[in-house]
Amino acid sequence: MKRDDFIWTIGYQDGTALVDGPARKKYRNRSAGELLEAGQYRAAFCAALYDGEMDDFLPRFQASAEIPVDSEEALQRLFGVFHPPRGGRSVSVIG
Repeated sequence: MKRDDFIWTIGYQDGTALVDGPARKKYRNRSAGELLEAGQYRAAFCAALYDGEMDDFLPRFQASAEIPVDSEEALQRLFGVFHPPRGGRSVSVIG
Protein backbone atom coordinates (compact mmCIF):
# COMPACT_ATOMS: atom_id res chain seq x y z
CA MET A 1 0.00 0.00 0.00
CA LYS A 2 1.30 3.45 -0.88
CA ARG A 3 2.16 5.83 1.94
CA ASP A 4 -0.55 8.42 1.24
CA ASP A 5 -3.16 5.68 0.85
CA PHE A 6 -2.22 4.26 4.26
CA ILE A 7 -2.21 7.66 5.95
CA TRP A 8 -5.69 8.55 4.69
CA THR A 9 -7.37 5.14 5.04
CA ILE A 10 -10.58 5.65 6.99
CA GLY A 11 -11.73 2.04 7.05
CA TYR A 12 -11.90 -1.25 5.21
CA GLN A 13 -14.62 -3.07 3.32
CA ASP A 14 -14.06 -6.67 2.27
CA GLY A 15 -10.29 -6.24 2.28
CA THR A 16 -10.38 -2.98 0.32
CA ALA A 17 -8.95 0.11 1.97
CA LEU A 18 -11.32 3.09 1.84
CA VAL A 19 -9.27 6.27 1.39
CA ASP A 20 -10.37 9.85 2.03
CA GLY A 21 -9.63 11.32 -1.40
CA PRO A 22 -10.01 15.05 -0.66
CA ALA A 23 -7.77 14.89 2.42
CA ARG A 24 -5.20 12.78 0.58
CA LYS A 25 -5.10 15.34 -2.22
CA LYS A 26 -4.88 18.33 0.13
CA TYR A 27 -2.10 16.90 2.33
CA ARG A 28 -0.23 14.77 -0.23
CA ASN A 29 3.41 13.99 0.63
CA ARG A 30 3.38 15.85 3.97
CA SER A 31 5.68 14.70 6.74
CA ALA A 32 4.40 13.53 10.11
CA GLY A 33 5.54 16.84 11.61
CA GLU A 34 3.71 18.90 8.99
CA LEU A 35 0.52 16.90 9.53
CA LEU A 36 0.88 17.34 13.28
CA GLU A 37 1.19 21.11 12.88
CA ALA A 38 -1.94 21.08 10.69
CA GLY A 39 -3.87 19.34 13.49
CA GLN A 40 -4.19 16.09 11.55
CA TYR A 41 -3.23 13.91 14.52
CA ARG A 42 -4.30 10.51 13.26
CA ALA A 43 -2.75 11.10 9.84
CA ALA A 44 0.45 12.34 11.48
CA PHE A 45 0.58 9.18 13.59
CA CYS A 46 0.04 7.00 10.52
CA ALA A 47 2.79 8.86 8.64
CA ALA A 48 5.23 8.39 11.52
CA LEU A 49 4.29 4.71 11.81
CA TYR A 50 4.71 4.13 8.06
CA ASP A 51 8.02 6.01 7.98
CA GLY A 52 9.40 4.32 11.12
CA GLU A 53 9.73 7.63 13.00
CA MET A 54 7.87 6.77 16.19
CA ASP A 55 10.74 7.59 18.58
CA ASP A 56 10.84 11.19 17.33
CA PHE A 57 7.09 11.48 16.91
CA LEU A 58 5.89 10.62 20.42
CA PRO A 59 7.35 13.65 22.25
CA ARG A 60 6.22 16.00 19.48
CA PHE A 61 2.71 14.55 19.64
CA GLN A 62 2.58 14.91 23.44
CA ALA A 63 3.60 18.58 23.23
CA SER A 64 1.28 19.43 20.37
CA ALA A 65 -1.87 17.50 21.22
CA GLU A 66 -1.64 17.63 25.01
CA ILE A 67 -3.16 14.16 25.14
CA PRO A 68 -1.64 12.02 27.92
CA VAL A 69 -0.01 9.14 26.04
CA ASP A 70 3.21 7.55 27.17
CA SER A 71 4.05 5.01 24.49
CA GLU A 72 3.69 3.96 20.88
CA GLU A 73 1.24 1.28 22.01
CA ALA A 74 -0.96 3.93 23.64
CA LEU A 75 -1.05 5.85 20.35
CA GLN A 76 -1.89 2.65 18.48
CA ARG A 77 -4.86 2.05 20.78
CA LEU A 78 -5.92 5.71 20.63
CA PHE A 79 -6.09 5.75 16.83
CA GLY A 80 -6.89 2.07 16.20
CA VAL A 81 -3.93 1.67 13.84
CA PHE A 82 -1.29 -0.93 14.62
CA HIS A 83 0.86 -1.33 11.48
CA PRO A 84 0.78 -0.69 7.75
CA PRO A 85 -0.79 -3.57 5.80
CA ARG A 86 1.68 -6.05 4.41
CA GLY A 87 1.63 -6.80 0.72
CA GLY A 88 -0.66 -5.40 -1.92
CA ARG A 89 -4.11 -4.24 -0.97
CA SER A 90 -6.83 -2.83 -3.17
CA VAL A 91 -7.75 0.78 -2.55
CA SER A 92 -11.00 2.64 -3.15
CA VAL A 93 -10.80 6.44 -3.03
CA ILE A 94 -13.98 8.09 -1.81
CA GLY A 95 -15.06 11.72 -1.81
